[in-house]
Amino acid sequence: MSQNFILGLDLGQSQDYTALAILERLVQEHVDEQKQGGGAVKRIYHYHIRRLERTRGTPYPMVVARVKEIVGKLPGAALVVDQTGVGAPVVDMFKQAALKPIGVLIHGGDRVTQEGSTWRVPKRDLVGVLQVLLQNQRLKVAPGPLSDTLAKEMLSFKVKIDPATAHDSYSAWREAEHDDLVLAVALAAWWAEKESRRRKLSFSTCPPVVVGGGISPWDSQPWRSF
Repeated sequence: MSQNFILGLDLGQSQDYTALAILERLVQEHVDEQKQGGGAVKRIYHYHIRRLERTRGTPYPMVVARVKEIVGKLPGAALVVDQTGVGAPVVDMFKQAALKPIGVLIHGGDRVTQEGSTWRVPKRDLVGVLQVLLQNQRLKVAPGPLSDTLAKEMLSFKVKIDPATAHDSYSAWREAEHDDLVLAVALAAWWAEKESRRRKLSFSTCPPVVVGGGISPWDSQPWRSF
């Protein structure tokens, strides 16, 4: 099955936005002639944000249905879902829909742990993976209705470290007024990078997959070629 696509879903509570980001993972192979013996091939993974969507006040069953529609057109895509605010019951709805979600609980510590299909991930790890990808120009997004919003969110997406405890310090999970898009991207990017390190994966550029015009009240960014 194809693992080219990773979906990051930041689930908001009733007053918050719920955001979806679809990343496509591509690989560039570089030959390192400087290494002893020469000809060593190094794989560098790049990520293109192919679609952004957000909604507010939409019942969770409708969110599940929308995600299922998209996953149905991207066989083998990984679905990474934030369950920090809404908890396991909402994530279980995705399981019941046979979407095999990877649940992520974000915390202020410094260790990544796993229990079944749920991962506890430090916020600093999510911030860090975006910083690395952006600094190395390995994350790109096409112009679209939500790309400017994402750019603004990225500028303010940060983590505060308490010098006394060395743990992340924040009063609420969503510090900014709206940081849903960047969290959705961060979830997908974190999982993609983790899996790329764990496996020797090989990906190639795929033609854009048309998902559709979206379901109201979703505000979507259309697929773009790079």
